[in-house]
Amino acid sequence: MPIFDISGDQLSAVEQKNFSLEKDLQSLIEKNLETVFNCRFVASEFSTGAQHAGRIDSLALSEEDNPVIIEYKKVESSELINQSLFYLHWIQDHKGDFEIAVQKRLESAVKVDWSDVRVICIAPNYKKYDLHAVQVMGANIELWKYRLFSNNSLYIEEVFHAAKSAAVSTSTSTTENGYKNPVMVEAGKKAALTRATATYTFGERLEGKSEEIQELTASIREFIIGLDESIEEVPKKFYVAYKISQNIACMEVKGKNIKLFLKLKPSDIPDGTKNYRDVTSIGHYGTGDVEFTVSSESEFEPVKEFVAMAYNKVGG
Repeated sequence: MPIFDISGDQLSAVEQKNFSLEKDLQSLIEKNLETVFNCRFVASEFSTGAQHAGRIDSLALSEEDNPVIIEYKKVESSELINQSLFYLHWIQDHKGDFEIAVQKRLESAVKVDWSDVRVICIAPNYKKYDLHAVQVMGANIELWKYRLFSNNSLYIEEVFHAAKSAAVSTSTSTTENGYKNPVMVEAGKKAALTRATATYTFGERLEGKSEEIQELTASIREFIIGLDESIEEVPKKFYVAYKISQNIACMEVKGKNIKLFLKLKPSDIPDGTKNYRDVTSIGHYGTGDVEFTVSSESEFEPVKEFVAMAYNKVGG
């Protein structure tokens, strides 16, 4: 579907174009990592050493301190996914190298969370064979499609996320002629193993909670997920995150109430708003500087507009 410029009551289609160089796409994303994926930049063209003889396009750290690998292509290419899986395999065996890079770029106090490694591929399109291959190998990988327009607008859309796919198998990974790619198979198995040993469940957040709190939790969950079918629910050790390209809201289920941390600025919240506090300088588990504490459906009702606001500001 094209996009249109609006001039009065007239629409005109905006022409698509592409980046002159792949490096232009990479540089643009790296300079805007916080805006697009809410990640902190760590390194560009990161060498994997003489033995592996590769260079990871971009390394970053997510808002939850997980490692992030980003690979780019300005044309449709199966090589993009092969490279990404190879680097996923590599980074699991070279955690120290990544942590040193984080210390150099950011600060020594940052503690990398290895419970999840985020792998992002960005390209104008993907072949159906690539989408199938990523599904069956079970690798923790995200495929994002971009469109660049002549009015200098950039559109980025997620087209596949392993955590959202119901059809995941790690038993095989083959090319079109049936030949098993050992790098892809091994990387896929390692990614699946990482998820299996580090994944938390939504049910764990409800253990030992009263029926009232469980019902309120379900209601909040239903409202957030209902904003957009592409919203992903990611249970963590202490909270549940709801995200698209980055977290929109984080829900921490307590014994007598629920805390919601939203990706908003305190200046977005009117003075006198009930059940709200600015947690910019207060330590907390969920990501976001705006906290709402609710203990009933009636208290959550006025918070809905702020949840929707966070969704819109993230770019939903």
